Amino acid sequence: MRRIPRGATSARRRSGLRRAALACAALALTVTALPAAAAGRDTASRGAHPSGDGMSAVIRYTEYGIPHITADDYPGLGFGTGWAQAADQICTLADGFVTVRGERSRWFGAEQKPDASLSAAGTNLTSDLWFRGVRDARTVEKLLARPAPAGPSREVRQLSRGWAAGYNAWLRDHRDEITDPACKGADWVRPITPLDVSRRGFALSVLSGQGAAVNGITAATPPGTGSARAGSEDAARPGTGRTGQAARTTQDPQKDQETQKAQRAQKAPEAQAPREARAARQPDPREAARAARAALDPQRSDMGSNAVAFGGSTTANGSGALIGNPHYPWSGGRRFWQSHQTIPGELDAAGGSLLASPTISIGHNRNIAWSHTVATGVPLTLHELKLDPADPTAYTVDGKTERMRPRKVTVADKSGRRVTRTQWWTRYGPVSTNVAGVELPWTERTAYALADPNARNLRFTDAGLAFSKARDVAGVRDALRRVQGLPWVNTVATDSGGHTLMAQSQVLPRVTDALAERCNTPLGQATYPAAGLAVLDGSRGDCVPRTGPGAVQRGVFGPSEMPQLHDAPYVENSNDSAWLSYAGRPLTGFPRIFGDTGTERSMRTRGALRDVSAMAREGGIDQRALRAQQFANRAPAGELAAEDAATACAKLPGGTAPGSDGRNVDVSAACDVLRDWDRTLRTDSEGALLFDRFWRHLTASAPEGKLWRTPFDPEHPVSTPRDLNTGTPAFRTALADAVAELDRYGIAPDAPLGRHQFVERRGDRLPIPGGTESLGVWNKTEPVWDTGHGGYREVEAGSSYIQTVTFSGHGCPVRAGTLLTYSQSSDPTSAHHSDQTRLYSRGRMVQERFCEQDIRSAPGLRTVHVGTR
Repeated sequence: MRRIPRGATSARRRSGLRRAALACAALALTVTALPAAAAGRDTASRGAHPSGDGMSAVIRYTEYGIPHITADDYPGLGFGTGWAQAADQICTLADGFVTVRGERSRWFGAEQKPDASLSAAGTNLTSDLWFRGVRDARTVEKLLARPAPAGPSREVRQLSRGWAAGYNAWLRDHRDEITDPACKGADWVRPITPLDVSRRGFALSVLSGQGAAVNGITAATPPGTGSARAGSEDAARPGTGRTGQAARTTQDPQKDQETQKAQRAQKAPEAQAPREARAARQPDPREAARAARAALDPQRSDMGSNAVAFGGSTTANGSGALIGNPHYPWSGGRRFWQSHQTIPGELDAAGGSLLASPTISIGHNRNIAWSHTVATGVPLTLHELKLDPADPTAYTVDGKTERMRPRKVTVADKSGRRVTRTQWWTRYGPVSTNVAGVELPWTERTAYALADPNARNLRFTDAGLAFSKARDVAGVRDALRRVQGLPWVNTVATDSGGHTLMAQSQVLPRVTDALAERCNTPLGQATYPAAGLAVLDGSRGDCVPRTGPGAVQRGVFGPSEMPQLHDAPYVENSNDSAWLSYAGRPLTGFPRIFGDTGTERSMRTRGALRDVSAMAREGGIDQRALRAQQFANRAPAGELAAEDAATACAKLPGGTAPGSDGRNVDVSAACDVLRDWDRTLRTDSEGALLFDRFWRHLTASAPEGKLWRTPFDPEHPVSTPRDLNTGTPAFRTALADAVAELDRYGIAPDAPLGRHQFVERRGDRLPIPGGTESLGVWNKTEPVWDTGHGGYREVEAGSSYIQTVTFSGHGCPVRAGTLLTYSQSSDPTSAHHSDQTRLYSRGRMVQERFCEQDIRSAPGLRTVHVGTR
């Protein structure tokens, strides 16, 4: 797995950092032994801390290092949460705070590539230029200055203040005890402020908007001024200004092809092109539509998810039931972390939180359960600017000239050299030369500005808090209406009364189809129907999106205008649009920006709808049924294609097929393997690896529209397209390449999947179930192919924080199975670095301890009292 770079160390700097921690937080963490009488059956492992200002918490750890955090108020709850997160994730958290401060180049080098946790920046320098620009403009401070509901609530401000204080307290007392090699002794692990916590929240809000365009924003340069490096203090240093994403070889034919297309789309034209060419150069609408559709497709992202809520008519006891299965990166700053938060009489919720979030992101309380899925709504628009012929940094709106606002941003690299760039801002937002894979050249006549309404949204954390306190699905709907803080996810929820909800309640620019028809430029006329990306005429004031009814900020849809479905027998989403959330009640009639309808669904959506509709028809759904669905590991692509592939394989003349290198390959042994394969991606499944490699090769090479013989039919969206087209050369070549590939690595065609799909933890190989997106498996896994030995030997992304939730009318009112697939700590020396991963390997879950009697009875329970003085 990728390790965070280690910074230089010195005793003098560490001493200075300790003094900074005291000045910043005015905290002192006092460690004493917890009296045995107070501990009861608990084991006191880290002491008691006196509280003088109310900022204190009690943390009780149950199996797998899961903390149950109790406080009397929100500052104390934030303190306990920040303290416990730091204990498990100090290096990953500290790395993220370096990012939002704009200091990656200083500590890790300008040309190194950051992970994609907080932006799509291709290099540390690009990341720093972006985040330092956010700091210099005081963007987050301005959002914090707004009262709720436009800004964060008082409770969230208190949670953030407490979270930063708890993080700093842990760091002050345990800096010299850090064992994670990613940051042990590193000077870049420093105290933080509540503002840093909010900056990280802002980065997540704009992740799919401005954050996805940082390469284009930081590289945008007026024509005639040379490259983005012109005039910078580092201009003589070759390569410093490079912002393109570094090339990667994944040995995944489908992903490698997509990466190459994206890189071609991002290559900026030469600034030294002839004047006439620069003036006339425009994006190709057809290529732009293709690039936008690929870039904005959630199925091609490192974030996805499945979620299903079942209504009372389908369950064993008439209450609701839920499976939450988000697909997120296994490393880096978008990991989940599990906890249980309690303020007696005020809040009692458990679940997974994105790192540095002071609230539960996905979880449940005593009465409701909720999860999120990455939505298809496009959270940005482009505005095509008509430039002044005499000045490419001036543009016209309604016949009047407006000047762009230059923002000079300076960052320091590792050598101490200062690097300065200029970003250009308009009334709509920043100028960018690439957005969503679409090349947007800045010519003497035209430039493109990006409008991201989530750049005015710091309400994401309030949404999690409101869900944690909701008493029923009606309360979830009310929270969505009041807060309006979710930037790029859907919400799926259920409650103990058996109600269900699917809501695509996002902060989206209010681009109606009528506005798009009236104001889209020729480029937008191609990208909007294809991908939902509007390119509006920036020279017309009447082309700015208006404010929807009940919206808490300008220019976005109001709550009543968004897709919602409630009280259906089930509601499900697997990152397609809301159209078929419940196949019996399709959602239609919404603007294209929300997603498409009447079009082919992903393989994962099709498989999920088949599964959950069958579960609903059968009824009697309980915990066992939910967990069986999570770990069924069915491969819908295999169910549709394996039999056809096996039959065609057996008919190949001489049992051979031509590979992509032109040589014939003996594929005869593969025919029976494909036929006998059980169509699952369980670790003991024989033939799964063969089909996986065959399917990747085939879907990467089959001509568009030629994969299936029976095309998509909108009247039968779950069962079509179907019938594998085995008559194409692509079929034979994909089969030959898959067989030859396995043979080259000495892998038998019928080798069990888990023998060659695994992760290594503490010297042990842990077989990993599931499979890639194109296979359609619910339990999605995006593994990394080992080009040296063959097989998959690490996981990039996939199932992360899993929960199965049901409700009971007696005893503890809620029962939940949970699983954090990559485990609670990113520190390889921690006891909780791989303990839940071992469960995941075996298809098991953690029986959550939510009620007091269950927590008290946990074996090895240990209690920590933390606070300030």
